[in-house]
Parts: sequence; structure tokens; C-alpha cells
Amino acid sequence: MKLTYLSAALLLASPLLQAQSLDLNLTNSMPAIEKLYLDLHQSPELSYHEQQTGKKIAAQLTKLGFEVTENVGGYGVVGLLKNGNGPTVMIRTDTDGLPITEQTGKAYASKVTVTDAQGATVGVMHGCGHDIHMSSFVGTAQQLVKHKDAWQGTLMMVAQPAEEVGAGAKAMLYEGLFTQYVKPDHIIALHVSASVPAGKVALKNGYTMASVDSVDISIKGKGGHGAYPHTTIDPIVIAARTVLALQTITSRELSPLEPSVITVGSIHGGAKHNVISDEVKLQLTLRSYNPDIRNAQIAAIKRITAGIAQSAGLDEALYPTVHVHEDESIPSTYNTPAQTNLVRQSIANAIGAGNVLDTPAVMAGEDFGLYGRTDENIPITLFWLGGVNQQKYVEAIKTGNTLPSLHSSKFAPDYKVALPTGIKAMSNAAVALFNQ
Repeated sequence: MKLTYLSAALLLASPLLQAQSLDLNLTNSMPAIEKLYLDLHQSPELSYHEQQTGKKIAAQLTKLGFEVTENVGGYGVVGLLKNGNGPTVMIRTDTDGLPITEQTGKAYASKVTVTDAQGATVGVMHGCGHDIHMSSFVGTAQQLVKHKDAWQGTLMMVAQPAEEVGAGAKAMLYEGLFTQYVKPDHIIALHVSASVPAGKVALKNGYTMASVDSVDISIKGKGGHGAYPHTTIDPIVIAARTVLALQTITSRELSPLEPSVITVGSIHGGAKHNVISDEVKLQLTLRSYNPDIRNAQIAAIKRITAGIAQSAGLDEALYPTVHVHEDESIPSTYNTPAQTNLVRQSIANAIGAGNVLDTPAVMAGEDFGLYGRTDENIPITLFWLGGVNQQKYVEAIKTGNTLPSLHSSKFAPDYKVALPTGIKAMSNAAVALFNQ
């Protein structure tokens, strides 16, 4: 049965929900969770290579009594624990690291290096906090197993690979995550925040993260000598016109009430001062919330690039090619309002209403949103787990200094505060969803 806004409001006001909150004493369990965090932090693996990470998560779930399947959608892990009759609640974590050399100066900093596809040696770190996610995930599983008398239903723990390349959720769904195992009634996840103090949680109803598309544009021309530009059709000039024209899509074609970002992140063309090249390549990232806006962005890019090429005198055969990397595209993350209200109240009951913040939507992307876009139309909620050391947060507010962001080589969450907060928040959110 779908939860209505009215029934959600009644549930949130119910004394029964208050009574169902878990009063967790994590003193004895945190040393092992922190040890797991430090191990995961020091042994990150890139997208598509999370083999040992998957094994570690699988071992933790197996020890807790879950029925565990490994290598789902790559190195993904699915753990199922049935505890009587009731709904199925899925808790998801992501597992992959990033090709970043850590510069936090921490004694436990990652020193892992790998050789990338281009043959270069690159550092690897959990610069997006997936080590926090996994450790909170395991800690939550421990608490829900320990307090099985507080809930009934099926607990579905999903450790998803390849989030950073937008491929993991697709791969797990393609391999039958909701058909070969069990179809969840509710799906929840957390993401560490680089702008929220540790000890607090932030969340938002509705759109909370953006859709993401990677687009390649190949602009053709007719090359020649730089001293005789009149004998050529210069693709660099066409590219310059194109970069500027693309900015008018958001400013002049789309409603100002609809968020839209079109960023040209890379431009490459030419090899020598006095040579006009035959081709320039652009790489773009597109962000939006509304799927109709995403489609309008792509359609406008194709129209504008073709129009500029035509105006430059190119034959149609040399019009630019626009390639959307559909395999990497991810939709926006839409927090189902009724479920998110329930999650918000359950977390407030657990850690205090003053520690639960409202937050604006962001233009970063997360493939978690895919789980709510299947034919099953399952409600989803993603909340932000504060990761910033509270003293550093206060200092940054006073001085106006910018804190290290996610994907920064200097991002170092305050794990001793963030982890117990995440475990309490997620455990109570799950119990509230089981018991509604």
C-alpha cells in the first residue's frame, strides 16, 4: 500500500513511532567498525575493480547470518535476512574509490597506486566517502540483527560497485536485483557530506541530486596553413562559437524555474601554431532534475552545433557529431516525499531534531536515483550524513575559508563522529519503514 501524505503525517505524530525508535548503545561495537573503516580507507579500489572490497563486505554480512550472493553486477553484494512477515527494506551502499592521490596528511591515508588504462600510475583514495558509507552499512546491519525484536520483514543489504562511473546500479538491476532476489518495498541510502557538520544529518523531499550526462562533440573543419585561413574552414573558430552558443540553452531556451547546467569541461584541437586543424573535440557534462529538461538540453545541442557548422559553410557530411554516453547517464535522485518524511522523523527521534537539517538540492549526481525509476516504482530516500569536523566547520564559517569538497585529495571526514551518527540514523530509519 502506498503511503499518502495524510497517513504519513499521522504516522509521524504517532506515539507508536516514538516507542519504536532504537536507543542504541554503540560503545562496544564502534572499535570494530572504526577498524573496518580504516581498513577500507587504506585499501580503496577503483570502479570495476572492487573485488577485495566486495569480499570484505560479503564476509561481514555472512558473519551476521545473511544469505549472501557475491559478484552481482560486477563485484556487487546482495545480503538477505528474513525476520518474519513484513515489508522488504533495502539499504544500499556504494563501494568504489577514485583515481586521486590522497593529500590529507592523515596517518591512515591511502597509499594505494594503480596503473590506469593509459599506462599512467595514479593514486587511489575514497575521496567521496564510500568508506564511511560501507562502514555505516555494516554497523547498521549489526544493529538490526542485534535488535531483531524491534522489526519484522526482510532486510536487503546491497553493496553496489561502480557508482563513480554511473554503471553499478544499472548493472545490478540488469542482473535482476529486484527479480532474482526480492523486490523491496522501501529503499534507503546515505551519502557523507563535505559541507554538513559531523553529528548531523541533512535531507530534502523531492529532487535532491541531479541527472548526469556525458556528451562528446566532434567538430569538423577543413584544415590548412595558418597563414591562409581564407582557404580553410577553421574548426577552432567553430568550436569557440559553439561553446558560447551552448550557454544560451540554459539562459534563453529553458525556463529559469528549471535548474540546468551545461559545462564544457574539455576542448582539444590543433597541434601546431601555424596549422589549422581538421577537427576539434569537446567534452561536456549536463545536469538537470526534470527529465524533460535533460531531453531538451540534448536536442538543443544537436540543433545548435549543426546550425553553426552550416553557417560556417560546411557540407552536411561534415556537420558535428554529438555522442551521448547513455551507458554512463544517470537520472536525478527524487526522494519520495511520504517516505522521506517518515525517515526524517525517525532520525530526529534517534539523534535529536536539532541535528536534522533541511538542505537544498545539489547538481552532483548519484546512480542511486535509478532504483526509484524502475517499473516497480519503489519509493527511495537518500540522506546526507555530516562529515565535517565540527571545530573546522565553525572555523570555516568564521573565516570564510572553503572546506575540502567531495572528490578533493584533502577530504577527510570526521569518522569517529560520523560513523555512529550514520548507524543510528540508518538503523532507526529502517525500523520505522519496517513498522509503519
